[in-house]
Amino acid sequence: MDLKAVLIDDEPRGISSMQKLLQINCPDVTVIGSFTDANEAIDQIKILDPDLIFLDIAMPVKSGFELLKELKGANFEVIFVTAHNQFMVEAFHFSAIDYLLKPVEDNLLIDAVERAKKRINEKSGNKNIETFLHNLTQKQSPQKMRLCIPSLKGFQVIELDDILYAESSGNYTNLYFANSKMTCTSKPMHEYEKLLEDAGFVRIHKSVLVNLKHIKEYFRGEGGSVLLSNGHELEVARRKKDLLIARMKEYYKF
Repeated sequence: MDLKAVLIDDEPRGISSMQKLLQINCPDVTVIGSFTDANEAIDQIKILDPDLIFLDIAMPVKSGFELLKELKGANFEVIFVTAHNQFMVEAFHFSAIDYLLKPVEDNLLIDAVERAKKRINEKSGNKNIETFLHNLTQKQSPQKMRLCIPSLKGFQVIELDDILYAESSGNYTNLYFANSKMTCTSKPMHEYEKLLEDAGFVRIHKSVLVNLKHIKEYFRGEGGSVLLSNGHELEVARRKKDLLIARMKEYYKF
């Protein structure tokens, strides 16, 4: 799969470096334009219609985030390239958007391009970009963020608030929602555990990850069980009991 790419970086040597890295590691990516000026880039992207944009974040006139907002509705994938690592990791990961730290490592670039190809094949459009821009406004409220998930039908955007719990199903994960619906995603449970642990989710069993917001009651026992907001009861593994209680105390501040 050949991709047309645009490079945007206020430093010319950043563009030159990325061009060389792509030539060596990603020969199926053709650079059709490069820009050091964000406003010029915005005008030209509408004409060039790239598949993929490599976008610097910290630029003097317009940040990469501001540039994206002005191109809202465009149909391309984005890989952020930045010299800073303080930007919101959750916003990137929840939104299925990659970012690379400078100096860019060859293997990480290859992996990011492959993931971008997959999203293009899934015809996700710019849902992940819209989700990312939303998540940037929720810096202090991770539960209000949205999550882009690969489903068996393609690509779906969900509210973290709406997830009751996640249940492992082999190499897949079933997500259960407050409206009684369920979605099967093509990612394993351990990826969601790592992704959601700082957003109010806790693993209560080897196969179950639950949203603390939806726990209404804990019943004592060897491991015990929890009652969810929809009336569903879930078993708690004995070895997860202390972790659950500690996380509940932290979350509900009691």
